[in-house]
Amino acid sequence: MNGGSFGLRTGSNGSLQQVQNGMLQSQSSVIQRKPSKTLLSGSREKERFFTFICRCLVRRKVGMLILVVFALLAFVVGLLAVNKDASENYSSYLMQRNTNSSMVTTVAVCGEYNRRLPDMRHSSAASVIANSVSLMGHPCNNFAFPPPPPPGVRKRIGPRPCPVCYLPAEQAKARMPSFPSVSPVLHHLTYFHEENPIKREPHGGSDFGGFPSLKQRNNSFNIEESMTVHCGFVKGCRPGYRTGFDVDEADLRELELFHEVIVASAIFGNYDVIQQPENISEIARKNVRFYMFIDEETEAYMKNSSRLDSSKQVGLWRIIVVHNVPYMDPRRNGKIPKLLLHRLFPNVRYSIWIDGKLQLVVDPYQILERFLWRQNASFAISRHYSRFNVFEEAEANKAAGKYDNASINYQIEFYKKEGLTPYSDAKLPITSDVPEGCVIIKEHIPITNLFTCLWFNEVDRFTSRDQLSFSTVRDRILAKVDWTVNMFMDCERRNFVIQAYHRDMLNQMPPPVSVTSHIKPALVRNGTTGRKPMKPALVTAGTTETGRMPTKRSPVRRGRDRRSGSRRHRKVVVGNRDNI
Repeated sequence: MNGGSFGLRTGSNGSLQQVQNGMLQSQSSVIQRKPSKTLLSGSREKERFFTFICRCLVRRKVGMLILVVFALLAFVVGLLAVNKDASENYSSYLMQRNTNSSMVTTVAVCGEYNRRLPDMRHSSAASVIANSVSLMGHPCNNFAFPPPPPPGVRKRIGPRPCPVCYLPAEQAKARMPSFPSVSPVLHHLTYFHEENPIKREPHGGSDFGGFPSLKQRNNSFNIEESMTVHCGFVKGCRPGYRTGFDVDEADLRELELFHEVIVASAIFGNYDVIQQPENISEIARKNVRFYMFIDEETEAYMKNSSRLDSSKQVGLWRIIVVHNVPYMDPRRNGKIPKLLLHRLFPNVRYSIWIDGKLQLVVDPYQILERFLWRQNASFAISRHYSRFNVFEEAEANKAAGKYDNASINYQIEFYKKEGLTPYSDAKLPITSDVPEGCVIIKEHIPITNLFTCLWFNEVDRFTSRDQLSFSTVRDRILAKVDWTVNMFMDCERRNFVIQAYHRDMLNQMPPPVSVTSHIKPALVRNGTTGRKPMKPALVTAGTTETGRMPTKRSPVRRGRDRRSGSRRHRKVVVGNRDNI
């Protein structure tokens, strides 16, 4: 008996020992089948717990609370999944401390503010097919450039316009694609936002651009489906509002409207004179908006000259006044709307940029149809009429004093270390490395937006001469994705824009003079004619009172003037003495 009690205290079946007559075995078997008090109490607690949960679930308030919690969890998980790719590359950059101060800077991600354009990437293939089918019977298929003049014919040399086959404006608008073009690889583009950007490298750009590091610059050329890059306006997610390059609230609401097509330009530092577009069709006047960005200096001049009133409308141009410009150089400020139109206009499909010195003389729908839709292109820019090599362009900029020579040399040497080579036929079908960047025709899709973002970052980091950085950005993107840039001939650009002089050149020219001449009354001889004196009549320069051109007497030429003047054709300018 004592052995049996000893065996029970062990609490382990392995320690039970067999005793004579089988007494201990029978007791142990009976005890194993009998549940212990500990197991009974544990099972009862579990039953009570499950009963309590079931009763709570039956109650409506607790059930609704659980549903709300699950919904919030699902929302947070989905939000994190969307921004996962954008945050992985720069997770180590989210919180950084400035060693020179105690200020903490936080980097966030901004999407397209107030983006209203639908995502139609799955319908892009259908758009390309429809566009190619429509081109099969295009009226301009048989158009060809006229042949060059024969060797014996003398013609004016230098850049000049050439003929271009345009469709009528109504037909051109009808060929606008119904869906956006396909954006290769890149489908989702977001931008960095940093309230207090810190400069970490000597050539890191500007406060407006966010001082991207060289590592971040190189990562921005690795094209992925979702990307986050620096693209100006880093101090806010709403471009134009407390970001530098600020505009009024009414103008912000105007920029955020949806438009299929816009034409944009800019004048900073009162550098140019506004040129009014011509030959604009009625359908374009109703549907296309024209925006002109000016700074406060240009605004003051226009108000003093009574060219700008409270309507902010000068002809076709809607004037947008920019405050708090980020750069001291007016030309560098002009690069912001030129290259970052997609950030200022988040709800626009197509844009045409022209420099402030240019006058548009062809309908915008005709331009878009000719250089984008007809070519199945999403970005178009003209190439330089004579220079195709970046190295030659750099030397020309230095010779003309366009920028500091040391800065140009530093930029070119930097690109050479990255692999920049002179242009050659080996780059075909690329026809040039140097654009004539005064006109940019663009469809606002992720890949073109990325291209102009990275192009602006180069202009912000190096010199403002955007022709020097164009080919570097283009080639690095083309190395990753199947995308092309339509670089058309410069003579075609000169067909739809006319280049005027800058204001400083115009101020050096003599103003046109309106000449008045008085016709003397007829003389009365001997008092017998009886004629009344004729009243003096006003005659403008170059015409007589009868409307005929006056005969011009050639001055007598002597000596060397006669020999040289016989072969020289003199240009007649209004207000010249020869006209008088």
